[in-house]
Amino acid sequence: MLQFVAVGVLTAVLLTVATSWFSQQAASDEAIADAEGVTELLAHSVVQPGIPRGLLSGESAAVDRFNRLVRNRVLGGEVLRVKIWSADGTIVYSDEPRLNGLQFSLDDEELWAIETGGTETEVSDLSDEENRYDRALGGEVVEVYTGIVAPGGEALLFEVYFSSALVADRADSVASAFRPISVGALLLFLVLSIPLVLVLARRLDAAGREREALLQAAVEASDMERSRIARDLHDGVVQDLAGTAMALSASSRAAERDDQRARLEGLAGGVRKSLRSLRSLLVDIYPPDLHTGGLPAALDDLVAPAVADGVDVRLDVGDTGKASQEVVGLIWRTAQEAIRNALRHGNPQTLTVRVHQAEERDLLVLEVVDDGAGFDPARTVDPAHFGLRGLRDLTELTGANLDVRSEPGRGTHVTLEVSPT
Repeated sequence: MLQFVAVGVLTAVLLTVATSWFSQQAASDEAIADAEGVTELLAHSVVQPGIPRGLLSGESAAVDRFNRLVRNRVLGGEVLRVKIWSADGTIVYSDEPRLNGLQFSLDDEELWAIETGGTETEVSDLSDEENRYDRALGGEVVEVYTGIVAPGGEALLFEVYFSSALVADRADSVASAFRPISVGALLLFLVLSIPLVLVLARRLDAAGREREALLQAAVEASDMERSRIARDLHDGVVQDLAGTAMALSASSRAAERDDQRARLEGLAGGVRKSLRSLRSLLVDIYPPDLHTGGLPAALDDLVAPAVADGVDVRLDVGDTGKASQEVVGLIWRTAQEAIRNALRHGNPQTLTVRVHQAEERDLLVLEVVDDGAGFDPARTVDPAHFGLRGLRDLTELTGANLDVRSEPGRGTHVTLEVSPT
């Protein structure tokens, strides 16, 4: 929930910033469009119809009459300056008299406006010579120009200067009208989403608990079934084989002929070997109750197949009474995998299994050492050692440390260090 709220708030902030920026750009475009609309309205409704004959030739009466029109109906409010240009770049009229009659070069946009009657907007460069008397207007100035026609049919350029601050204020007012809508909608969406996500999160938690219960039930059922199979084998076949081995041994001692005695003893040895293999199989099917039989007995069962194969086994198990059931289980599981790998893939002559307390740290240490074929630990994709990879993941989850050292032809040394609690 906290992650969702944090991401939601961050997303809302980013969207607010983005929408505000785009809204501001749209509002600026709208403000410029308003300025262009005002310019076109003044040009075609006031200025063009009011141009007197003689204005272009500079007749004083015509200039005075048109000047009164401009000052009464055009200047003031948003409009700061008015200029009328001829196509050759001459200023035929300006409310600043010192500009009248001066000639400057027109750019392509201005010539286009004269020829087509279109409208363009740009920020004035007050450093230009044509604007030397406009610097007193203060701040940045936005100029809008459009084409008009004089009474004699001559195409002219009507130019109006607006304060950029007024244009910006108008853009802000337009953006402010939409900002509460966009921001409010995002916040409302976020507020309404939180209860929905809370409901979904609770449903996911409930589903997770249900799946966990089903998995636990499946594991318990599997444990019960494996326990039943192991119990049936132990109480049935194992006891029968043990009885058969004892009977054969007794028969061999009672036999009168040496060849009969040797044959019966061989059969008894074979039965005892099968019995040890079956005991190891029972350990694989269902791990022993480590706290009932103890870790030494469980490890003794693990190394029984190695003893049967003639491997020199050295088993040394120290005191593990303070260790939790989970820790004892991890030690046994690690020893099982290490011993199994040594016997299956290493063909060792000696095998040492040792469990002891670390000298300087409060840790239990398991060491499984063999002198077998060894392997390259860097080849983690070797199918023969998937079990060690699984053990490494398991020990990382439990906070233990598993170290596997091996070289081809130099044997393998597996060390597990784990806290007893």
